[in-house]
Amino acid sequence: MQQQRVKLWSGVPQRLVDLDPEPKSRVEGGGQAGPTSGRDHGDLSRHRSSSLEIKEKEIREKGSEILREQLDAAKRELKLKDKECERLSQVRNQLEQELEELTASLFEEAHKMVHEANVKQAAAEKQLKEAQGKIDVLQAEVTALKTLVLTSTPSSPNRQLHPQLQPSGTRGAYKHVGGHVRNKSASGGFPPSPGKPEPSSPAVPALLSLILCLVPGQSVSVTFDRCWQEQGEELGTDSRQMDSVLYAEFLMWKENPSVEHSSAFLSRIYREDIGPCLSFTRSELSQLVQSAVENNSLTIEPVAMSALPMVKASAIECGGPKKCALSGISRLCQHRIKLGDKGSYYYISPSSRTRITAVCNFFTYIRYIQQGLVRHDAEQMFWEVMRLRREMTVAKLGFYLTDQG
Repeated sequence: MQQQRVKLWSGVPQRLVDLDPEPKSRVEGGGQAGPTSGRDHGDLSRHRSSSLEIKEKEIREKGSEILREQLDAAKRELKLKDKECERLSQVRNQLEQELEELTASLFEEAHKMVHEANVKQAAAEKQLKEAQGKIDVLQAEVTALKTLVLTSTPSSPNRQLHPQLQPSGTRGAYKHVGGHVRNKSASGGFPPSPGKPEPSSPAVPALLSLILCLVPGQSVSVTFDRCWQEQGEELGTDSRQMDSVLYAEFLMWKENPSVEHSSAFLSRIYREDIGPCLSFTRSELSQLVQSAVENNSLTIEPVAMSALPMVKASAIECGGPKKCALSGISRLCQHRIKLGDKGSYYYISPSSRTRITAVCNFFTYIRYIQQGLVRHDAEQMFWEVMRLRREMTVAKLGFYLTDQG
């Protein structure tokens, strides 16, 4: 359908023609379509195609914009993931490094432990061999002592065990030839007086002395002192009386023997004997000595006289060869102590050594009772404990025996 618009311009009617007319389906007046209708149809097709292209272009631009936004979002997400991967990679590297260091440390520690175990095993095997050798010597001495004891009867006494039965001419020579010279040198006891016959040592203290000499890691030697035996013989066997309170405490402790001083028996001995006997001027060192004695880790060894002038400064700080480390008194120190395996050496005077030795003897006998090594009745054990308490009492009062008597 053809649209016509008439407009008056300059007084002249003009007809405006639409630039994009619709195609005429029919010709006015019933005529047929001519060339004009075909041209109009082509213009319409071009117009439609151009509008489709514009729409397609707009759709393409919108699609590309959406894809661009999605691409930017994907890039941002990839950057975040890259950062996270980098962080995780650093964590993994750090963990691998720590794992390597830990593995190396564990291998080093294991190697160190194996080395220490091998060293301790070698030292233990060496001590075992030494102890076995000493045990062989002890067994030989015990066999000899048993032979001497068994061969002595009332009808036919053994003259070696009873030197008073020998003639006066041979008695003096026997003192230098026979007898237990080893016990005499170890205990440092007084030599027998010329007017008295040399008494024999009881079997129990002698055997106990030989056993104590073989304790591994201990340099303390416990032997029978002849002067005490002479004093006991002068008093007689009937001149002693058992304290009922002490004996009751001992029997109660003997039911469950222990070295802990929680019982009334050991608590009394700690209070009356061990504490005063190990109470020296240097209180801190005294406590260490007491702890070492209780733990059985104290070592007492003699000092070579030729090595005394060549003492290092570190040793002088621990007392020195002419000053007791415990009492602080200037005395010639012929012995030194060591607290444990890795401790320092401390020089001690003869009096301090006697006091420490007396306490060590007591603890050794108590441990033997605890381990069931003492085969005696309760009364004999009690009197042996009282004798050891007497040793501590005499030592803490300042009396001691020298090697020269």
